[in-house]
Amino acid sequence: MSNKLLDVHIRHTLHTAHGILPMEVDFALPVNSILALTGPSGVGKTTLLRQIAGLAMPQAGRIAFGEKPWLDTAARVHVPAQQRHIGFVFQDYALFPHMTVMQNLEFALPKNHDSALIGHLLDMAGLTQLTNRKPHQLSGGQQQRVALARALVREPELLLMDEPFAALDPDMQLQLQDLLLKLHRERPFAVILVTHDIGEIFRLADQVAVMETGRLARFGTPAEVYLTEPAPLNGMLLHGEVLTCERVGDALVVHAWVDNRVRKLNLPLHLETQLDPGRSFTIHYAPDPAGIRLIDP
Repeated sequence: MSNKLLDVHIRHTLHTAHGILPMEVDFALPVNSILALTGPSGVGKTTLLRQIAGLAMPQAGRIAFGEKPWLDTAARVHVPAQQRHIGFVFQDYALFPHMTVMQNLEFALPKNHDSALIGHLLDMAGLTQLTNRKPHQLSGGQQQRVALARALVREPELLLMDEPFAALDPDMQLQLQDLLLKLHRERPFAVILVTHDIGEIFRLADQVAVMETGRLARFGTPAEVYLTEPAPLNGMLLHGEVLTCERVGDALVVHAWVDNRVRKLNLPLHLETQLDPGRSFTIHYAPDPAGIRLIDP
């Protein structure tokens, strides 16, 4: 049995600020994976997300979800957005302003679904004390927590997210990224996340697709797409941000954003507690682990 959840083949014409741009996209998304969709502005990322959601119609193509066709322009098949088993989280939250937190989630709960899920999601998102507040009484981070919980109350198999954390401060971004991973581990679902944040890509995504001029120019794991060269083996100071940190044998393997590129660093195990993803650092790097020193954790 195939583990392919979503199969996308789209042909479309984009009208951009730089003129007409042909859009041709083909990819498959495995079950329970997290795909980051990135690339310059205006190349079709949000358009593609909306087409998958059923909120926009491509000129030609097919979209299949498991064994079910959502779109087949040749066969005149088009399943409306409300019948696609998805959740959608927008950058601007898109909460109902006249409804409380609880009412926003209750409105999204499908008929005949267990309402206990609402309480569970509110607890997971740290919103149980805010259920009677309306969106204007919440911070940006709290509103985005509500938006995420509201999308997941539908128990979707596919969650689409359009730069959901971009407007938040770095600490809140990390909190919500952790929340998304926590919810994903508890009840796996596939995610397509539009983002420009390379740290977010490494923290969240199994796969990354780089979209350029209407096409997927690169596709693979974050390391495959972004790792351009190993760290230099001569002693030098490296300033950067930790993207991922994991134990491999008796060493730490760290992917870090250094000098506008991703570097792979092999570091001593005793630095693990000082190299959390998202943390900036200055390190004296050397080929001998005994000579590696963390200067500014």
